[in-house]
Amino acid sequence: MAKTSEPTIIKKYANRRLYNTGTSTYVTLEDLAVMVKGEEDFVVYDAKSGDDITRSVLTQIIFEQEAKGTNLLPVSFLRQLIGFYGDSMQGLVPSYLEYSMTSLTKEQEKLRAQMSEAFGATAFDAIEDQVKRNTEMFERAMKMFMPFPTGEGSAAAAAGSEKKPAQPESSDLDDMKRQLEEMQKTISKLTDKP
Repeated sequence: MAKTSEPTIIKKYANRRLYNTGTSTYVTLEDLAVMVKGEEDFVVYDAKSGDDITRSVLTQIIFEQEAKGTNLLPVSFLRQLIGFYGDSMQGLVPSYLEYSMTSLTKEQEKLRAQMSEAFGATAFDAIEDQVKRNTEMFERAMKMFMPFPTGEGSAAAAAGSEKKPAQPESSDLDDMKRQLEEMQKTISKLTDKP
C-alpha cells in the first residue's frame, strides 16, 4: 500500500477483530506489525467508544513478538522500565527512549556497513552464532560445577563425589577461552576503526 500523509484508520471491535478501513479488510496483529515495518502509519480506535487505543495495540504487537521467542527486550530493561512507572522520572522516560531509538535507527545503516566491512556480509549472523555457541559452552561448564541433577538424593551425591569431570568438558573450557579471546580481538579491531 502506498504511503499517504493521513494515517490508516484501524477499528477494533468488541470481538477483538481489527478492521482496516483503508483496505476494507480484517487484519491481524501480525498484519499491523508488517505495516509498522513498512513504515505505514496507522491509528487504532475502539469501534464502540471511539477511543484511540493505538498505544495498547502496539504494546500487544511487542508482546506477541516476544512470546514467539523474538526476544528483543532484555529482562533487566523490562524491570527497569516497570520501575519508572509512578516514579518522578516517568515523564522523562518516553522522550529519552524515543530519542535513543531515533538515534539508533539513523545510525543502523552506518553500523551495518562498518560491521560488513570488518567481518563481511554475514557479520550479524556470525556474531549471533558465536553468542549461541558461547551460551551452550557456558551451560556445559556450569554443569561441571553442579554434576548432579536437582532432586537426586544425598547418597547418590556422596557415591558420585569421587567422579572427576570428563575430558571433553575441560576442552569446552579451553574452547570458551579461545573464543573469548577471538571476540576480544574482534571488538578491539572494531573500536580501532574510525
